Amino acid sequence: MKLYNTLTKKKEEFIPIEEGKVRMYVCGPTVYNYIHIGNARPVIVFDTVRRYLEYKGYEVNFVSNFTDVDDKIIKKAIEEGVTATTISERYIEECHKDMEGLNIKPATTNPKATEEIDGMIEMISTLIKKGHAYEKNGTVYFRTRSFKDYGKLSKKNIDDLEAGIRIAVVDEKEDPMDFVLWKPKKEGEPYWTSPWSDGRPGWHIECSVMSKKYLGEQIDIHAGGEDLVFPHHENEIAQSEACNGKEFAKYWMHNAFLNIDNKKMSKSDGNFFTVREISEEYPLQVLRFFMLSAHYRSPLNFSRDLMEASQNGLERILTAVYNLEHLLDSAASKELSEAEKNLIGEIESLNAKFDAAMEDDFNTADAIAAIFEIVKAANSNLTSDNSKEVIQTLLDKVLKLTDILGIQAKKEEELLAEEVEQLIEDRQNARKSKDFAKADEIRNLLLEKGIILEDTREGVRWKRA
Repeated sequence: MKLYNTLTKKKEEFIPIEEGKVRMYVCGPTVYNYIHIGNARPVIVFDTVRRYLEYKGYEVNFVSNFTDVDDKIIKKAIEEGVTATTISERYIEECHKDMEGLNIKPATTNPKATEEIDGMIEMISTLIKKGHAYEKNGTVYFRTRSFKDYGKLSKKNIDDLEAGIRIAVVDEKEDPMDFVLWKPKKEGEPYWTSPWSDGRPGWHIECSVMSKKYLGEQIDIHAGGEDLVFPHHENEIAQSEACNGKEFAKYWMHNAFLNIDNKKMSKSDGNFFTVREISEEYPLQVLRFFMLSAHYRSPLNFSRDLMEASQNGLERILTAVYNLEHLLDSAASKELSEAEKNLIGEIESLNAKFDAAMEDDFNTADAIAAIFEIVKAANSNLTSDNSKEVIQTLLDKVLKLTDILGIQAKKEEELLAEEVEQLIEDRQNARKSKDFAKADEIRNLLLEKGIILEDTREGVRWKRA
């Protein structure tokens, strides 16, 4: 198995530190709002990487954090007149809902920054003792030039970086490139007591601490979006290796950006979409299928046309599975014919093609193409006259390979018209009795099943999405 290592800028054979086990850390979201579809790409990509590693027999310790203390969280809390904890807990819960919709496997551990402050204080203290950090007026800075390999991930030269700094340099810093490990509190902000000041940690330190606590001083794979290469991951390397005296991560993986209609996603441009918003238009399995339709290191363009194409592609697989299940019900067990044996051999070759694609830096686009070939073979060759064994073999193969990609390949049962009418009646009764929570619950249930309600003057109308 080969993967592209951002650190070396080339594909490398994957050899874990400990045989049969993989320690993997993926930077998670800052929880101040619903996750957007740009956040969803690394979530889906690295969940798929994990799934494939587990398929290959590895025991994967998968850690992904929540940044639950941050300027954006504090700002939103002040706007709403609530605590930062109220905001972060709300959106952690909403994030879990979106991840469930995207069929993301739960992480082994989802640490929160606010629950790891003691470890951050300990690491910062160690960096100070080793001469890699210093305190000025309650703020602790990392002494960037003390780490001789700074820039090795991003391939940036520290002198070039310093020359490019245009903002006013903070006078108390020894060097403009030094970055914050701990900062004093401001009025109205959450804070923790430390040897340097009442305050809170800088962003970069949290992942170094959580990775070390839950995975050890050295890990196999550290992953995230390419926007994290610099400065976040570069600073993580500097902190961790300066503190521990060991290589931090063996392999670094980064997914490329997601654009919207060929433009960078931006709220100001009106092309910013949350996963929750997309779920109102498409099943989230379509979004997952779309994200995996391109190689993770290739820029991906989101558009309604491409989502429609993904929905159609996924529907082909769902229909094939449905048809195979239908054939299975009426097929009889009998000895395999020569043609059926050849078909099974062809399917095994396509399974090998799927594996080869995934072994080549997790090329999910080519892996999906192999699944489509299996679907085509099933559609072209199988009828109810075939043996139960060959039908079961193809059905199992499609379900297995789609599951590796995290794609749920079974259609949800559609509600019958009379069931819809009964639920609409239940909703109307709930509204009459002013049980609006139940009424909303029924509307949402119908929406999940692809039923759209329209309240009109003539009454409630419904249609299938």
